[in-house]
Amino acid sequence: MVNNIARYIDHTLLKADATKENITTLCEEAKKYNFASVCVNPTWVEYASSLLKETPVKVCTVIGFPLGATTPEVKAFETKNAIDNGAGEIDMVLNIGALKDENFDLVERDIAAVCAAAKGKALVKVIIETSLLTDQEKENACKISKQAGADFVKTSTGFSTGGATVKDVELMRKAVGLELGVKASGGVRTIDDVHNLIHAGATRIGASSGVAIMEGLSGDGNY
Repeated sequence: MVNNIARYIDHTLLKADATKENITTLCEEAKKYNFASVCVNPTWVEYASSLLKETPVKVCTVIGFPLGATTPEVKAFETKNAIDNGAGEIDMVLNIGALKDENFDLVERDIAAVCAAAKGKALVKVIIETSLLTDQEKENACKISKQAGADFVKTSTGFSTGGATVKDVELMRKAVGLELGVKASGGVRTIDDVHNLIHAGATRIGASSGVAIMEGLSGDGNY
């Protein structure tokens, strides 16, 4: 068994129709269970930060989400804006098309731009969207993320064709070694899912089912 499961979890709400009331509930739940962070869309960062400022719960947000197809300059601006609004963690989507084209220079510049904007102010997690990649592409994405200065690699947005798997987490952990974190997200619904992914090498879990997980139930979220 893994101790203090809550501190592994980024309590997540990224739906387009999330309301202020929903974000308030998310933050109250995060305070109750002492989750590592809440993960919200950029429009909610300032509000979530105001609710969590006296707590250890960080505010995480997403950049270039969910497709990763904006430019490095736009992602860097998004990152700076999010940090100015109170974000302490940044989950960016890499340029998936560039990775598949083996345009590794663009992939690295994209990640490095976000890392430069966040340096000393926020952790950077790179979402590689494993369900769209071959094993070799996953390995390439992890190695480029490490080279570009990221703090974590992350499996999935939860909005594509699949989520976290034990196999992918094992592959990612092997690719980055012990120096980077690995975040497993997408379809993590039960405490058993969490334990299995942590034992495979995950150091953070992204889940919209955080409360169900903490209560020993099965959530129904896809991210």
